Amino acid sequence: MSSLFEYKREMSALQFTPEQKRAMAQAVASAAQKQTRKRRRPLLRTAVIAAALAAALAVGSSAAGILPAPVDVFAPLFGGAVAQTEVIDKIGRPIGASDTCNGITITADAIMGDAYNAVVVYTISRDDGERLLPEGRTIENMSLMIGGFGGSSWSRSGGHGMAWFVDPDPEDDRIQYVEAMSVTEEPLTHINATAEFNDLTYLDPEMESEAALYEGHWKFRYEVDFENCGVRLGGGETFSQDGLSFIIEEISVSPIAVRVAYTVDKAAVWSDSPSGLTSEEDARESARFLENVEILLTKTDGTVIDLSNAGGSIRPEDGMSLCSKGQVLEEIIPLEELASISVGGIVYEIPRA
Repeated sequence: MSSLFEYKREMSALQFTPEQKRAMAQAVASAAQKQTRKRRRPLLRTAVIAAALAAALAVGSSAAGILPAPVDVFAPLFGGAVAQTEVIDKIGRPIGASDTCNGITITADAIMGDAYNAVVVYTISRDDGERLLPEGRTIENMSLMIGGFGGSSWSRSGGHGMAWFVDPDPEDDRIQYVEAMSVTEEPLTHINATAEFNDLTYLDPEMESEAALYEGHWKFRYEVDFENCGVRLGGGETFSQDGLSFIIEEISVSPIAVRVAYTVDKAAVWSDSPSGLTSEEDARESARFLENVEILLTKTDGTVIDLSNAGGSIRPEDGMSLCSKGQVLEEIIPLEELASISVGGIVYEIPRA
């Protein structure tokens, strides 16, 4: 498929035709061309069922040489202050798994995360040492995309997330690909993950379509194993809005992510819209159960981070809806710098480690 990866939402078994995928990818790429360089690009906020992500596993070749230290991988992306690097040292793990195809190697450099969220940084490099991107081109003006699954499959319960490219030196033989993922139900740690990619492509402005930069298929497996340094809050508190009653089941806050799980007293009802499309009716229903649930994370300096638009899942069951929402943060925030989190107006103080 054309996208980096799809958001997974437990609503209905939606599928996309090749034409729909191509149109959505082009829309994302076109919008990206109009922006200045951003740290991350959320992709395809499309409501789809949390389908099985497991695939047949294949072991790729391991990267040779000394593995990069996680702090060297993550600090330039998520902050390099002393307190932030201490978090990386605690929860970051090197990986070093890779695969090579047609002279291009993709390597998973390092991973960090908590019980339900993870961030992986990959390096895409040319084996001959030549410049990876065409002369005069950058990731900003090429609108790069990567096909296949476009990242790692970590959980059969599904998830949502985002991915983006980073290129500190456009003249060298490599770029980075960052994947941030939040799963809906099953914890991530102590499992095996499979990374799979097809074809590195870009949007050709003259042809107004995708063009292949490097063709190939890359697939390898690695272990997900890091220390969970998050805290768990909540359990049984209630609030009401939009004609619905919500029960907060669990809140998880870590230096890298937030996750909220809650139960709604009614089952979400979806229309019979064509496969691959979300009707206005379904969008309104989704908003009642998911997007309208306010999540505010407050730092000790008074800064408020609004996570209300975080991705999530809605699973109707026995006349109710089991929901979760959350996301990886823009930067690492040590727990001692977090004061509270508010969900649906209910405020929870975050204990200091």
